Amino acid sequence: MKLTTYFNALERKFHQVDRRITRWMAQYGLLVLRLGLGVIFVWFGALKLVPGLSPAEDLVRSTIVFIDPDIFQPVLAIWEIVIGLGLLSGKFMRLTLLLLFAQMIGTTSPLLFLPQAVWTVFPYGLTLEGQYIIKNLAIIGAGLVLGATVRGGRIDPEP
Repeated sequence: MKLTTYFNALERKFHQVDRRITRWMAQYGLLVLRLGLGVIFVWFGALKLVPGLSPAEDLVRSTIVFIDPDIFQPVLAIWEIVIGLGLLSGKFMRLTLLLLFAQMIGTTSPLLFLPQAVWTVFPYGLTLEGQYIIKNLAIIGAGLVLGATVRGGRIDPEP
């Protein structure tokens, strides 16, 4: 009987710790998500301002054929920095997320328009550029989660 009592106490302790951790994640998760995305956008945008520094530069230049890349590259860089600053500040989130989702459309376009740059074996073998693009699925998901909170919604750890 003592073994059962020990395991029940251990289980109660586990649930206490689990609830504490879950509450902490619910309290800070959205903030960390927003700030992390903000850093990514500012960083990647800033890289695009310096010719030859961004690993995505050639892909962007190859994808955008309707605007001079020497004009488009800095515009895209500033666009990304604006998204990042919006995320970091938490201000104008609706506009920031609109810019983010519009940017994601352009970012994913090489999947269709430059398949040779993205796929080694369609539909599962990706080049490094393809992997760079596919990771944006996580950014899109993060944007959706942040968008769900623009009216004050929060994560409830104990529904």
